[in-house]
Amino acid sequence: MSDFDPGRRRFLGHLGLAGLGALGASSFLSACASSASGPTTGKGSGAVTIQSNLSSPQAKEAMEKLIANFNAQGKGSASLNTIASETFRTQLPTYLTSANPPDLYTWYAGSVANDYASKNLLLDVSDVWKSMGDYPQSLRTLSTEASGKQIFMPMNNYWWGFFYRKSNFAKWGVQEPKTWTEFLALCETLKSKGVPPIGIGLGDTPWVASAWFDYLNIRINGAPFHRELLAGKQRFDDPKVKAVFTRWREALPYFDPKGKAYPFQEATTALLAGKTGMFLIGTFFADAAPKDALGDLDFFRFPIIDPAVPLAEEAPTDGFFASAKTANPAGTKALLTYLSGVEAQEAYVKASSGIVLPANPKAKASDSPLVVKGKAMLDEAKELTQFFNRDSSDALQPTADTALTKFLDKPDQIDAILREWQAGAEKVFKG
Repeated sequence: MSDFDPGRRRFLGHLGLAGLGALGASSFLSACASSASGPTTGKGSGAVTIQSNLSSPQAKEAMEKLIANFNAQGKGSASLNTIASETFRTQLPTYLTSANPPDLYTWYAGSVANDYASKNLLLDVSDVWKSMGDYPQSLRTLSTEASGKQIFMPMNNYWWGFFYRKSNFAKWGVQEPKTWTEFLALCETLKSKGVPPIGIGLGDTPWVASAWFDYLNIRINGAPFHRELLAGKQRFDDPKVKAVFTRWREALPYFDPKGKAYPFQEATTALLAGKTGMFLIGTFFADAAPKDALGDLDFFRFPIIDPAVPLAEEAPTDGFFASAKTANPAGTKALLTYLSGVEAQEAYVKASSGIVLPANPKAKASDSPLVVKGKAMLDEAKELTQFFNRDSSDALQPTADTALTKFLDKPDQIDAILREWQAGAEKVFKG
């Protein structure tokens, strides 16, 4: 269901989140809607209010259909308020700490949800999970906070990869690479044809660069080291991290020089128009792609660098959590129960771009070759990671945005950049 925030961003110009108490009060709530399918609060009608960051046209329409279907069942009522993704991200702490918060939120599992739960801001939905017996333990674990309560309901997950247009690869006479050496050779071929090989959209979405860091780190140092690094148990100025940037420098000559100026949405447009060769991005980008282009899209996994490192892939999980201060916990849980079901998740996949994998194991994903290939890639992985801020925190994301964009501008200053990154991370971890 990704609209990436990721905002991702969405996906994640990551504005740093100050402490939960540092953002404004609830007076901001009604001002931040870019479009709404219902009132900001539905307390008077008893409706469950949903604050959604899924603002791309297809994702927004898919959510609207889900809520309409739920309301038609007569088991409760809900209203949807769709917010521009970047606004949603920066205002989420305000929503949750306001006196009269929305009931339910689209967001994602991981450290951010757990952090809100540790501040007693999220509703315990463990009883909803009692009706979700078919869900795998991996998703239950991902949705459980430190004290053992479930505070998240997964809707779907998706994958990251190098996306490209099949027709363009055929026109250019190139094929998918499997190794880093083959990848660099592909880049050189595209560059020789006058095509910027690698798209990148850093304009107001600098978090996109984190995908490169994540993948290089899990390919070189492995997923366990990556998680420890993002949890403050390893150092960003460690030689192992410098090795990541040494490899990254090999690819820098192949990045689209215009990509630093525009966000990932425009980088998507450039890819579809054949102005770049490929783009490391999550499947959420397809929500903004014309439907007639979807059949021409394909992807390959981030190339293997060290075959001895267990294979890991980025597979963020999206879904919902609810405010602990909801005035209608029963209605909120009824809606979550509906959203966890096969009917709702298949309806969402059908109404959206379809390039997501439903969380409910009994729900059918799209049978498109792209989705089949994506699922197979994740099934083959030995480990799954989420994304930088999901495996760490939104508070750490700005340190990555600063370090990575500076590296792309001044790759010869990597030692100083990593020292600065470590200093910034220490401030986050030590509060």
